[in-house]
Amino acid sequence: MEKVNNTSQISIHFSLTLADGTPVDGTLDGEPMTFTMGGGLMIPAMEEVIVGLAKGDKQQVSLDPRDTFGFPDEDNKHWMKKLEFAQDITLEEGLMIEFATPAGDQLPGIVEKIEGDKVLVDFNHPLAGHEVVFSVEVIDILE
Repeated sequence: MEKVNNTSQISIHFSLTLADGTPVDGTLDGEPMTFTMGGGLMIPAMEEVIVGLAKGDKQQVSLDPRDTFGFPDEDNKHWMKKLEFAQDITLEEGLMIEFATPAGDQLPGIVEKIEGDKVLVDFNHPLAGHEVVFSVEVIDILE
């Protein structure tokens, strides 16, 4: 039986939850995700879970922050002036805002603190520091 390797094109259903069961992401309520292993779409530690599985196989593992989204870094928090935000945004603590990078990519930031005319934005990944549970089912190997 064919097994997933490091360059397979595959179709999977997956779920990602926090250790307490809080859902974070997944495809269980929709279409499977199709991608090529090693293409950068999936975190390497999650790909490692999939390698060696066959069509129909399921796997569930807990992954440490070291292997997924890392740990929060104070250097990823930046003070910005309120004037730098669009006027139609109501700034409040906990608000997630998409920022455009100079390269044109989108980067999420979370408003952590508002002090006068300054806003502290946390650009750490929202899952930084969290253990996550990755569940996967291989729907198809498309090679």
